[in-house]
Amino acid sequence: MRFPRSLAASAALCVMAVAVAQSVPVPNAAPASSVQIPAAPAPVGAAAWLLMDFSNGQVLAGANPDTRIEPASITKVMTSYVVAAEMKAGKIKRTDQVLISENAWRGGGGGTDGSTSFLPLGSTVSLDELERGMVIQSGNDAAIALAEHVAGSETAFVELMNTYAKKIGMNNTHFANPHGLSDPNHYSTARDLALMGRAMIRDFPETYAYNKIKEYTVNGIRQHNRNGLLWKDASVDGIKTGHTSTAGYCLLASAKRGEQRLVSVVLGIQTDSQKQGFDLRENGNLALLNWGFRFYETRTLYTPDKVIASPRVWKGAENAVAISVAMPFSVSLPRGKFDALKANIDLPKHVIAPLAAGQKVGTLKISLDGKVVAEAPLVAKTAVAEAGFFGRLWDGFLMWWDNL
Repeated sequence: MRFPRSLAASAALCVMAVAVAQSVPVPNAAPASSVQIPAAPAPVGAAAWLLMDFSNGQVLAGANPDTRIEPASITKVMTSYVVAAEMKAGKIKRTDQVLISENAWRGGGGGTDGSTSFLPLGSTVSLDELERGMVIQSGNDAAIALAEHVAGSETAFVELMNTYAKKIGMNNTHFANPHGLSDPNHYSTARDLALMGRAMIRDFPETYAYNKIKEYTVNGIRQHNRNGLLWKDASVDGIKTGHTSTAGYCLLASAKRGEQRLVSVVLGIQTDSQKQGFDLRENGNLALLNWGFRFYETRTLYTPDKVIASPRVWKGAENAVAISVAMPFSVSLPRGKFDALKANIDLPKHVIAPLAAGQKVGTLKISLDGKVVAEAPLVAKTAVAEAGFFGRLWDGFLMWWDNL
C-alpha cells in the first residue's frame, strides 16, 4: 500500500481494512484555539432556523431544521430553478414572449392580496422580464405565467417542481403551486430550503444574480426587492423573502465574504406588525451569518487530482489502483480546529476487479474529537480490468485463505 507524502488535510490517516496507519501534518495549520465558541444566536420568534455552509452543505447551527413549515414566497426560488433548468435544456428561451392568461391575472394579479407585478390581462411579456418580476418583486402573477409557459399548466409545472426538489435532496418538501400561497399540501423545512438555495447558487449563478437587484420597474410601476438585507449588508446577494398570515415572516438569505459563502434560513415568525416581522427575519438572518463568518472557516482538504491511497486490487490486471475524491472535498470547522482533524479511509477487505474509472471504492471520513463531521466517496482514478484465468484463480485462493 502506497500513501502520498503530504495531504492537504488532517493529522492521522487510517486505512481500516488493512490495518495500516500513517500520521501526516496539516499544511500551514494554525495553532489550536482554546476559545469556546458561543452558541449561535437563535432568531427571535422563529419556528425553525438553520445556518449552512454553501461549499459542502454542512449545517453549522439550527433549530427544528426538519419541521414542516409553509415556505410562502420562498417557493419562488424553486420556480426560478425549474425555469433555469428547462432553459438550460433548450426547451425555453429568455426571449420567449409569455401570455398573461386570465388564470395568472386573477390568481396573482393586482386584485389579489398577494404580491404582484401588475401584469395586464392578455398582454405578452418576455420570459426574462417575467423572471425578474418574480424574483425581485415576488410577483405571483409572474410565477403563474412562467409556470403555464414552461409546462402548459400550473399542475404540470408543480410536478416538475417536485421532481427537481427530489433531485436536489429536498426529502421533506412538497410543492402545490409555483408562488407559495397557502395550501395544505404545500410545505418544506429549513434544511430543505437551505439545500434549495445552495442548489440555485451552484447550478444557475446567472439567474441567481437577479436576487441581488434592489428594484425593478414593470409597466411604469417601480417596486423594491423585499429582502431588506441587501441594504443592510453588502455581502448579502440573496435570496428570497416570504410571508402569509399562516406561514408568518420568512427569509432565505445568502452572503459571501472572501471565498466563504453561507446560507441562512429563518421561518415562521408570527407578529401582527409588518415592520417587526421584516426586522425580526432580517436581523435574525444577519446575526446568524455574522456568527458563522466570525467563528467558522472552510477549507478544501482534498481535490480529485490528489491520490489518497493505492489499495491492492484482487483478481485484476493491475496490482493496485489509485483512489481519490470525486469532487473537491471541503470541511467547515470552528476556527483553530483544523490541526485536530483525523481522516479515516474505510475500504472493503478485498477490492476486486474489474473496476471502472470513477467507481466508488471506499469512503473518506473526517473526524474531530471522535465525531465524524464530514465524509465523501473515494473513487478509482483509472479502470482496472480483470486478470487472466490463472491470475483470478490464484487470487481467489489467496482470498479464501485470507478469510480463514
